[in-house]
Amino acid sequence: MKKASYKILISLILVLCMPMSAHGATIAELKQQQKETQKQLDAANNNINALKEQKEGVQAEIAELDEELVEVLASVSMLEDEVEDIKARISEKEAEITVKTAEYEEAKAVEEEQYEAMKKRIKFMYEKGDYTYVQLLIEAKSLSDLVNKTEYIEKLYEYDRKMLIKYQEAKQAVADAKAALEQEQALLQEEQEELEVNLLELEGERENLNTLMDQKKAEAKSYDTEITKAKQEAAAYKAKIKQQNNEIKRLEAEEAAKAAAKSSSSSGKKSGSAYNVDSASVISSASGSASGKEIASYACRFVGNPYVYGGTSLTDGCDCSGFTYSVYKACGYSIPRAGTAQRSAGRGVSYSEAQPGDIICYPGHVALYIGNGQIVHASTPSTGIKYGSATYKEILTIRRIVD
Repeated sequence: MKKASYKILISLILVLCMPMSAHGATIAELKQQQKETQKQLDAANNNINALKEQKEGVQAEIAELDEELVEVLASVSMLEDEVEDIKARISEKEAEITVKTAEYEEAKAVEEEQYEAMKKRIKFMYEKGDYTYVQLLIEAKSLSDLVNKTEYIEKLYEYDRKMLIKYQEAKQAVADAKAALEQEQALLQEEQEELEVNLLELEGERENLNTLMDQKKAEAKSYDTEITKAKQEAAAYKAKIKQQNNEIKRLEAEEAAKAAAKSSSSSGKKSGSAYNVDSASVISSASGSASGKEIASYACRFVGNPYVYGGTSLTDGCDCSGFTYSVYKACGYSIPRAGTAQRSAGRGVSYSEAQPGDIICYPGHVALYIGNGQIVHASTPSTGIKYGSATYKEILTIRRIVD
């Protein structure tokens, strides 16, 4: 058993083992103790409700955190996809740059080759002077031939110049394309770095949310433990109240028995059992409706008559439910015949609200309340219809048929 369970068990034992009362305590003292226990029970129930509200608040926070976490996870997934896409694009740019680098090197080699060829021609002309070109012109056979040779020399020069410019331009174009690709790659790398920073921030936010979620779940679990403990304490207080109620009933029964014994020798009261009461005085002094008091007074007329299993005759014999059934029938009211069915008749009231004419239902028995804690009922075959204490045994429910 865990440590928390030990604590709960100890608290229950302490509640249940609280002294019921001092020896010789009066009913009033016991009722006062019962009121104090009821206050403790009410406080425990209030604590349970407060804990439940607090738990609901934490659960609402957990739900909000869960929504935030879902959003963060979605953002993380999206950024991861973007990072992978940029990485792929950077790889493509690297491949393109590799191609452009090769093209640049090739264009550069062609330019250098063309340049070397021009240098050789220039060097040759420099070493030979202008003799070759002059001789070429002198040896012209005619004016037309001279013009043609002059044009040839110019074209040769122009060709060399154009080819050099062409190769230079091709090399520059490749260099510009490579530079553009490198710039695009640099921008993509910057974008990748920015996304990775954002991704790290989101990862940190996700970690914080997970930590907070764990804390809130632990807090909710702690509320479960506290609620369980509070419920067990409330159950212990209920058991305590039941014990106190039983003790009060026992003392009331003792007092009623003493009163019956004291009045057994007096005259003017209808006999039929060892427990006698002045029913007229009891009924008239009790609060309640006139109809209920009339029913109670009518029932008291049959005290001393026999108990008969299954009977419904108020004079020749009846059982407990037959007695209440026949009394109400004689007074013009219809109620169920069976005692178990009479537990649901009319409407329920508390013992403190009981009035003459109410039906008090016990385990396996029913009786008519006449006021001042007294009942009239068909008790047993040996005692017949008699008076008794309303709390002589555990009360299941009290049913009011008339108001």
